[in-house]
Amino acid sequence: MIRLFTALRLPFDLSEPLTRRQSGLPGARWRPVESLHVTLAFYGEVDERTADDLAAELERAATGGPFDLTLSGVGAFGEGHRTHAIWAGVEPNERLAVLAGRCRTAAERAGLKLEPRAHRPHVTLAYLKPHADPDRVGAWLAGHNLLRSPPGRIDRFGLYSSVLTHDGSHYELEREYRL
Repeated sequence: MIRLFTALRLPFDLSEPLTRRQSGLPGARWRPVESLHVTLAFYGEVDERTADDLAAELERAATGGPFDLTLSGVGAFGEGHRTHAIWAGVEPNERLAVLAGRCRTAAERAGLKLEPRAHRPHVTLAYLKPHADPDRVGAWLAGHNLLRSPPGRIDRFGLYSSVLTHDGSHYELEREYRL
């Protein structure tokens, strides 16, 4: 079994403004630049045969050509002492929504059943340790809430595997698809 998801790797003009903000929050485990991405669809644990079928179906999702993506604002998952991650937002983008939908459809055609959740595009910047001070988290969010990146060109997406470790997830690009 292999844990899979599709995602957009961020080009430098999108990742650089994020890495500059990855400081000043005790209890944050900042994600390395190579792990910064926008998830299109999460597939979970998949057997090798289904993974091959999914990879083939994703070829059909790689249409429409390149598009621009803009990061906007920051936020957190969880509340108060239960806040567990901080993220950068992605401006609404029809091309991104269509691509995410095509990645979900590819999974269905490959025989996978995905959780019925809305696609909320974001870039996870850090996971927070349980003892992270909610006031410090709030202050960090307030200090970075005006984040707005220049548009970054997206011309490909990838099928990634994910291995959970005690230091967080490690991602490996399994296959890349040009738009």
